[in-house]
Amino acid sequence: MKTVLSGIMALAFVLSAVSAYAQAVVVGKEAAEVKAEVLTAVPDVTVADLKKAIADKAVVLIDCNGSESFAKGRLPGAIDFEAAKADLAKVLPADKAALIVAYCGGPKCLAYKAGVKALEKLGYTNVKHFSGGLAGWKEAGEALEAK
Repeated sequence: MKTVLSGIMALAFVLSAVSAYAQAVVVGKEAAEVKAEVLTAVPDVTVADLKKAIADKAVVLIDCNGSESFAKGRLPGAIDFEAAKADLAKVLPADKAALIVAYCGGPKCLAYKAGVKALEKLGYTNVKHFSGGLAGWKEAGEALEAK
């Protein structure tokens, strides 16, 4: 019985050590960086709320799908993040509390994270994510804008 208990305790110790190491080494990032990313979840915005904000001209949209996708279709009035990222501050409002919504292709797409990170780095505090992305916008019966 003591041998089994000792084995279980040793296994628990090894697993906790491996977990701690994995947290510190996740893709070359410090554990603090990983935790900061996890803790700064971006609030989602609904289609209805986004439609209202667009109609009220109360939102800046950041399309994070890439310039090729942007040229094919985007939400109305969106900014092409890939094309603008070098001078992003120049195309954004001076008001750091302005509503800015980043989006990409759909619920499983993570490209929006680069836009969110850039916006937060510039000091914007009201950044949201439209998780539906292009797919959700079209599913809601809304038209995409194209060049």
